[in-house]
Amino acid sequence: MEQGQGDLERLLKWAAEIGISDSTCCGDSCLGHSLAVSYFPGAGGRGLGAARDLREGELLLKVPKSVLMTKESLLLKDEKLSLSANDYAHHSLSPTQILAVCLLYEMGKGKISWWHPYLMNLPRSYDILATFGEFEKQALQVDDAIWAAEKATLKAEYEWKEANALMKQLKLKPQLLTFKAWLWASATISSRTLHIPWDAAGCLCPVGDLFNYSAPGEEPSRCESMEHTMHDLVNEDTSGMADVEQLVSDSRRLTDGGFEKDVDAYCFFAKKSYKKGEQVLLSYGTYTNLELLEHYGFLLNENPNDKVFIPLEPEIYSSCSWPKESLFIHQNGKASFALLSTLRLWATPQNQRRSVGHLVYSGLQLSFQNEMFILRWISKKCTTILKNLPTSFEDDSLLLSAIDKIQNLDAPLELNNVSSTCRDEICAFKANVLQKGERSSMESKERWRLAVQWRLSYKKILVDCISYCDEICMRPMGHYKQQIQETYLEV
Repeated sequence: MEQGQGDLERLLKWAAEIGISDSTCCGDSCLGHSLAVSYFPGAGGRGLGAARDLREGELLLKVPKSVLMTKESLLLKDEKLSLSANDYAHHSLSPTQILAVCLLYEMGKGKISWWHPYLMNLPRSYDILATFGEFEKQALQVDDAIWAAEKATLKAEYEWKEANALMKQLKLKPQLLTFKAWLWASATISSRTLHIPWDAAGCLCPVGDLFNYSAPGEEPSRCESMEHTMHDLVNEDTSGMADVEQLVSDSRRLTDGGFEKDVDAYCFFAKKSYKKGEQVLLSYGTYTNLELLEHYGFLLNENPNDKVFIPLEPEIYSSCSWPKESLFIHQNGKASFALLSTLRLWATPQNQRRSVGHLVYSGLQLSFQNEMFILRWISKKCTTILKNLPTSFEDDSLLLSAIDKIQNLDAPLELNNVSSTCRDEICAFKANVLQKGERSSMESKERWRLAVQWRLSYKKILVDCISYCDEICMRPMGHYKQQIQETYLEV
């Protein structure tokens, strides 16, 4: 849920007053020079846009250490909280659990909290897997995804019960002692904290957590472009920012950002050049769509890091030395290097495997017949997986469109193009929401939508894999051999 414009303005005013800055020429208290809060429909919602043209590697935002909300900074500002959290009775709690308790305690202070302007701009609900109800979990359809959601909920519940004694000792308000409140706090930490070297729980970073996510793409800029950026910067009025800009010349630094000891602040840098008005994005790791959903509560329509693991027979696993996590199908529908190598070796008679092993692990095809066999095997395996799921790729495409048209539960829907299975799912959703009393919030609708969107992206990878394998198998032998060498030589 988006917060009001008034809350946002108070946040930005407070942020500038306490030293958060996006400028290298306006001193240590300036916002609006490089970045502007904007709304990007279909691309993350509220985020940060370029207020001017930005260069790759350029410093975008500096947030002083004193502003970061960490376990340490929260404990230092409140003696009662510090004494309770450091009580030996709670020594088994993890840093993340302590930070979650501290966050709820700080929320309970209301307007007297030093971080109040920031807290009022945090989302009031999240859609991470741990918040999924039974209906949304089952809507994922794939066993591994359902189990991931169940594990996330069980983990959150266990950690909440462990931290309950500390929360009661702090005499938190009744509404802050609930599992729902704990899910909110743990989701805030899971989806918004940034890495810091001195605390495993990470930090909450005012303004810095307004950046939306972009999946990692190409490598950061080359040394020469970094040097060009530095050359431009040192010819500007730095106003005390020379130490920060010196860091820009270090090509070993991650372009997205991190905590910089030299300036005692969390610094964000442009991962590429942006034109004025474009959304400025932050890449904070390579995640599959299921991992994004688990930890951040969203997923990407086009995620280059997404993958599908297909079930393999025990003898296939035993025929290779690749770790299981490397045996998957890429987002583009092509088998991973490790999966192809494994299947090439498995499809070879056992008494010949030792003699061709070095060829397999070099990424070479063994024979036309061997390659045809494994591509047909992959296609058949993917087809079987799709047939065993309750709905098809086409069904889910239509269902996703229908979900987007649901404005309220009483309005009639045009369901002529939707399969009977999907109609049953829509009816089950309405019954589930009415039973929970969530007619107004429709939070369950968004989680259901995410579940359908996830399974649709899962099926698309399988569909693309089938199309790719079948198309390759239909090509003439000579053309096929050339294609194989161009596509899979990844040594």
